Amino acid sequence: MTFKKYLPTLVCGFGAAVLSIIPETKDLSCCLIVPGASTISILLDKKINHINETVIIKKALKFGLLTGLFSTLFITTFDILITFITKTNDLVKNLPQIEMIINQINIEPFFAYYLKQVKLSSREIQSTGFSLTYLAIILMNGFIINSIFGMIGGALGMNLANRKAREENTDL
Repeated sequence: MTFKKYLPTLVCGFGAAVLSIIPETKDLSCCLIVPGASTISILLDKKINHINETVIIKKALKFGLLTGLFSTLFITTFDILITFITKTNDLVKNLPQIEMIINQINIEPFFAYYLKQVKLSSREIQSTGFSLTYLAIILMNGFIINSIFGMIGGALGMNLANRKAREENTDL
């Protein structure tokens, strides 16, 4: 794997992570920002490497997957760093609502272990600024969600890149 070949995925993954840590755009991360970054990574690759051929689905999915994975690594790093500095995060802020919902739905016995782990993570974050459980949860969640939406964005980027290539070829 050559570095230059996958540089657009790294750059776009970093850009997606920066946009994803902004509180107002955090909720749009998986469904808009990561797919958009994957699309842009394919277009950047074509532009940087001066490729005028059509993008195949295998390459588009690979670029989407890598963009999703890179964005997950950067998002997790930024989130853990901010949590370490501030000793709070969304989990700590939303713990009372989580408990209230579990109690209202009356499924506490089913989620008793989950709730215990969330409370433990919340206490660890408030005292030390770090929780290994929280890190594992956001890392696994990010890998799954961002990889899927990254590949969707890669497929959309393939369609856009191929359409642009067809338009350029018909103009000649």
